[in-house]
Amino acid sequence: MSTYRAVEVTGDQHFALVERELTAPSPGHVRLRVQACGVCHSDALAANGLLRPDPSVPIVPGHEIVGVVDAVGAGVTAWRTGDRVGVGFLNGHCGECDPCRRGDFVNCAAQPLTGTTVDGGYAEVAYARASGLVRVPEGVTATDAAPLLCAGLTMYKALQQLDTPPGALVAVQGIGGLGHLGVQYARKLGHRVVAISRGTDKAELAVELGAEHYVDSAAEDPGVALRTLGGAAAIIATAASGASMSALVPGLAPRGRLVVVGAGFDPISVQPADLIFGTRTISGSLTGSAIENEDNLHFSQRQGVRSMNEVRPLAEASEAYAHMLSGRARFRVVLDTTA
Repeated sequence: MSTYRAVEVTGDQHFALVERELTAPSPGHVRLRVQACGVCHSDALAANGLLRPDPSVPIVPGHEIVGVVDAVGAGVTAWRTGDRVGVGFLNGHCGECDPCRRGDFVNCAAQPLTGTTVDGGYAEVAYARASGLVRVPEGVTATDAAPLLCAGLTMYKALQQLDTPPGALVAVQGIGGLGHLGVQYARKLGHRVVAISRGTDKAELAVELGAEHYVDSAAEDPGVALRTLGGAAAIIATAASGASMSALVPGLAPRGRLVVVGAGFDPISVQPADLIFGTRTISGSLTGSAIENEDNLHFSQRQGVRSMNEVRPLAEASEAYAHMLSGRARFRVVLDTTA
């Protein structure tokens, strides 16, 4: 095969299915045959031409990639053709910048962003740095594994960084693509889980996923509701709305922490007293390294954490992206590139 199908997008959200020439992987990189790729809200970075010097130049979106290595570049020794791998949002750290030298691979200063600054997985073929590869365990299908490489890892790492013992009250705000996974992870890590969402249509599902309490933020103040339950040791905020997160801070217990993973564009407002009295904090969490992503996949497989997916063929990538962006997907959209 000398060409492969790929879906490109320009900064004006114009998607096009094209044929691309197959090339050999660069030194330190591998080429893989993509089996599945998740459609993530962060794909809007590519569709809107953000983080790129020239948004008119097409790029292939997608950073929840599962596939099989079919060629390795010069200098790659740890990976072989036939290896089943994943690639997340971070396309491989450089190993040379100051953050890398200190072991902070997530904040590598020279790390390509899959599907945003380099081509991603809305395609039959993808390329990645060897340092960004994730081993995908046997027994997990490509479409099941794909959303865990970004959405799953985001929630897993946000919860892993908390200094909260099992049995602590942890709230997950927003029961969508991120939140429905967050409830599962929090419960499997031994926490008492509160799910927070607008309306009551997700209440039953939240309980099925592991929540002990459900708060309808359209009917009651979530901060007050959390205080009634004793205060949250941690709140993972997934909704892309700073305003909705602002109301959560008073619901934190002393030394409680609000961890922001939902990329909203409006600010979070907070009363300084709510932070000072109670020693509360607000922080952000991006994602994890490749090896942490492997930990995440193994944890998910063993503990039964599953993403609820809608699967579509590669040719419907534009429609799949629009469906994801509409908020009507339940809850992740995944492209099956073999269909």
